[in-house]
Amino acid sequence: MGRLVVAAAVAAWAFPIAALVNSVVPEPYMDEIFHVPQAQQYCRGDFWTWDPMITTPPGLYYVSLAYIASFFPVAWMFRVAKTFDVLCSTVALRSTNVILAMVCAVLFHDLLLCIQPGIGERKATTYAILVALYPVHWFFTFLYYTDVASLAAVLAMYLFCLKKQFWISATFGVFSILFRQTNVIWIIFFAANGAITYVKDLYPKDNVSHENSEPTHQSRKASVRDNKISAQGLRRRRINNPIRKKVIVSESANPYNSLTEEVWDISLKLWNLKCEILIAFAPFVVVMAAFVAFIIWNGGIVLGAKEAHVVSPHFAQFLYFGLVSAAALLPWHFTPNRVLDLFHLSGKNKTSSSLAVLMGLGLSFITVHFFSIAHPYLLADNRHYTFYIWRKVIQVNWMMKYMLIPLYVYSWLSIINILGKSQTRIWVLSFVLSVALVLVPAPLVEFRYYTIPFVILVLHSPAINNGKLLAMGSLYAAVDLSTLVLFLFRPFHWEHEPGTQRFMW
Repeated sequence: MGRLVVAAAVAAWAFPIAALVNSVVPEPYMDEIFHVPQAQQYCRGDFWTWDPMITTPPGLYYVSLAYIASFFPVAWMFRVAKTFDVLCSTVALRSTNVILAMVCAVLFHDLLLCIQPGIGERKATTYAILVALYPVHWFFTFLYYTDVASLAAVLAMYLFCLKKQFWISATFGVFSILFRQTNVIWIIFFAANGAITYVKDLYPKDNVSHENSEPTHQSRKASVRDNKISAQGLRRRRINNPIRKKVIVSESANPYNSLTEEVWDISLKLWNLKCEILIAFAPFVVVMAAFVAFIIWNGGIVLGAKEAHVVSPHFAQFLYFGLVSAAALLPWHFTPNRVLDLFHLSGKNKTSSSLAVLMGLGLSFITVHFFSIAHPYLLADNRHYTFYIWRKVIQVNWMMKYMLIPLYVYSWLSIINILGKSQTRIWVLSFVLSVALVLVPAPLVEFRYYTIPFVILVLHSPAINNGKLLAMGSLYAAVDLSTLVLFLFRPFHWEHEPGTQRFMW
């Protein structure tokens, strides 16, 4: 029932707004001038002509082809279209993303129930509708971009990975790469954490509570010895322990030692069960091998316009994501209670907390000073909101980019702390590294790139009350309507180039 409600809610606003967008902006706009003609080439059966300005693989065009082919027989029967390629209009191609936005919402609903089963059907439905309203994702639902399809493929991959249907998950992983190459990082992330969960299920004795205890050198040696014994006698000693409990780590334990201990322990278990892991996760290995072969054949990760998308050490992008995501999840991160919680938490272990904050501030300063990249597109294209954020906020004066550093550090500390309440340290570490690997190489600041890690962050954040959800949904809706009005009804013109220009994310 929840799935139907989610799909119906998204459809209720998506189809009317899509019709409005198509009536005001019937012609391809911005990157659509590359994607729409390319998809129409495919509709005409020409699979060999390729626009060199397109940077992503043709996954979206294949999906559109299958989608439009599904209703061509009816159109032909009623003489709406005599040939298939007539149906591949800009309107029809854009509607692909409207359908995929509904799919995204349903997948999010199912994933949330899988990750947080105690959340309940009603709240999962509310969350799915809320995420469908997330402004950046919502906006690109109505244009022919790859972002919505990319998110749908990644969410499907994650869902089937959690269900341990690894061949299906890896198949969706292939689809996700066909929409955007950087999704290979999420394949690695899901597969790695799936392997860790798989191994932990085979070591039930490690779930015994260690409350208020810190492992000693002797206990670590004993643990290593026990792990080796467990791996050898695994089939004879399957799960049958009446005292299984969740691990409780003492708050006074050194977090760095605890993280090191966890990484070492997991690494040892993975090594002991390497054959079983390789067999179970062989689909992901095949996908990774194929991707490496593609990079070698292509000479890089980007297909076209390589000179404008050179891999760069854009570490500031990582900081931007933290602040944007924390701001978009305002009730989780920017409330008085949240600030007090972090303050009290730091007071319990002043030495390590102070060290973490100082390191964060120091590294952020280095990042902002040396690794803030201003891509030529960012500086020249005043159609994007990032153009104004860069000029009017970050670069308004020479001090502002440094004044934002405490907000960057606070945002990431809050994100890590919230994720750490429900996930293991190694999961949090792998998520942070995945975000960095996806965003840091990208020289251009695009909020579209943040959508997938943002949605994963929401999936693993604790539930909040309905009042806060309503407030957040209202805020999202207000931003959505504002950006839509600006896009449709506040056009402008460039003196040096003909045509109508519009504001967008």
